[in-house]
Amino acid sequence: MAPLQIVFLILGLATIISAVMVVTARRIMHAALWLVLTLLGVAALFATLENGFFTAVQVVVYVGAIAILIIFAVMLTRRDLQDTPQQSNPNSGIVAVIALAVTGGLIYGLSTWQNFSASRSAMMTNAAAEGERIVDLGLALVSPDAFAIPFEVASVLLIGALIGAIYVASGQRE
Repeated sequence: MAPLQIVFLILGLATIISAVMVVTARRIMHAALWLVLTLLGVAALFATLENGFFTAVQVVVYVGAIAILIIFAVMLTRRDLQDTPQQSNPNSGIVAVIALAVTGGLIYGLSTWQNFSASRSAMMTNAAAEGERIVDLGLALVSPDAFAIPFEVASVLLIGALIGAIYVASGQRE
């Protein structure tokens, strides 16, 4: 096994552990911080796959914007950052077994798929076209005919949520 594969497995395990901590943390602020670590782990996984574009997008968009917005919203809207009632689901054991069964089924299905390794090697050899796809994606993000309008609507929605959180946190009602 190559050293990069070992690093990938370690990062994957750390990302999975931090993702589990997101849903099992008792304090909501701790869950938000575990979410930041999970998103950074995903960015590190992209980096080990030598995909700099997705690494940068993951860090800038998810870690830099979404996670920080969630942390600010939690800090602004919660007076008491520790949840007092029990947060666990009594059926969590059944859910864990179902999740493991689905994961096992996906692993088995991908391992028996004949074209999986062939399509993966075809993607690796087509690296020259990847630059063109990234340029096309960049043009689509700024083109008014493609994704510029939904992108701007999402940003206005996030700013509106932050303004609403500040209003709720201020406690001044008319």
